Amino acid sequence: MELRDAIRFYAATDVGKARTHNEDNFLVDKRLALFVVADGMGGHAAGEVASALAVRTLHEEVKRDKELLDRYASEGAAATTATAKDVAMLLEHAVQRACFKIHEEAKADAAKRGMGTTLSALLVVGRQGFIAHVGDSRIYLARDGRIQQLTEDHTVSNELVKRGKLTAEQIEKIFQKDAITRAVGVYERVAVDTLVIELIAGDTLVLATDGLHGYLESPEDLRLPLALEGDAAAKALIDLANDRGGKDNITTVIVKMGEEGAVDTTRAKRLALKRDVLAHTPLFSRLAERELFRVMQAFEVRQYKDDEVVIREGDKGDELFIVLEGKVRVCRGEQTLTHLGPGEHVGEMALIRSVPRSATVTAVGDTEIIAIRRADFFEILRTEHEIAVKMLWQFLGVLADRLDQTNNQLHNAKRELAAEDVTDDIFPVGIDDGATSTPSIDR
Repeated sequence: MELRDAIRFYAATDVGKARTHNEDNFLVDKRLALFVVADGMGGHAAGEVASALAVRTLHEEVKRDKELLDRYASEGAAATTATAKDVAMLLEHAVQRACFKIHEEAKADAAKRGMGTTLSALLVVGRQGFIAHVGDSRIYLARDGRIQQLTEDHTVSNELVKRGKLTAEQIEKIFQKDAITRAVGVYERVAVDTLVIELIAGDTLVLATDGLHGYLESPEDLRLPLALEGDAAAKALIDLANDRGGKDNITTVIVKMGEEGAVDTTRAKRLALKRDVLAHTPLFSRLAERELFRVMQAFEVRQYKDDEVVIREGDKGDELFIVLEGKVRVCRGEQTLTHLGPGEHVGEMALIRSVPRSATVTAVGDTEIIAIRRADFFEILRTEHEIAVKMLWQFLGVLADRLDQTNNQLHNAKRELAAEDVTDDIFPVGIDDGATSTPSIDR
């Protein structure tokens, strides 16, 4: 049974204790494996119109391209006629269509002018989850005892935190700190965050509007409600928000992967290993959890047999390699320079320059290696500015270490060359031993 065929989901929405009408909307479509929450904004019930139009338009656009999703699901990792990027672009396009339609309706009706909505969507295709996100609704992932936020809030306070402009105490005093910086429909287009993650049986994903997550002190507050079965879990989350104030509309969609009790321990360990190796690699060690997920979707894992060549000296390459499991040997000519193990990397210069490889790298025994292509690296730098700053800073550190190492080698070589010549002490010139002091040269 395919993972997407064993999805269980539970949804609930509530007006809360302070509002008179509900401007939230949600969607669950098991056949498409599409799940959406949207939190509308605007006067005279315009927020409800915006969120409903966003959900409906997104649904229609995804249904229209179902054939693409089916092709990708059937081809899996060997996808050629449909790629993960195609699916992510489909989801982004659907959000943009919703944005345009809401904006056009607002222009046609002065009472709806300025209306918009947040939107967080999850689309499951094969063993992957595709996320599209705008605004301050959220998607959480509970896996192997950990609960983490996958999306990033597009709010004034979060922007200030990221830029390090103010302390947490100072931000709390800002009146408009929770104002959103992106929304679907306010303008004709909007910047959409997309993310692709590997899913495994036992995963639970929670979609929530801010009427719920605004009352969470940490993602850990989700643990007890999620331990409940069926609709009771969704109801418990609604009750939690109402018990803590209920100042806003409250909506949640809980998506559980696999049949009840199913856990894919083997794949969970593999994904955890990839994450941990990447997190401990100098280039990516400063990235937050969501940022690691973003980088993980850009790499490929390859298997190599003993003595199989990973990099050949003199060849031009465009990939960075990180050892996931096993070991590799680095040689220049006939000389072995070093061995690299899990978490160590080689070929980082290929990410920024097309130059011949300076060494040959071969596998020692069965080895698994993470490969990151230059084009994918540049795509992250172009679209993910926060990640770009962190990675480029770390990249400078790696280059500085390389320069220090080279300087030390040159310094040692210079010392050896400048060492006192003791040849004359060993073979004194001018001693009459029957030989001339100047050797003859055959001509």
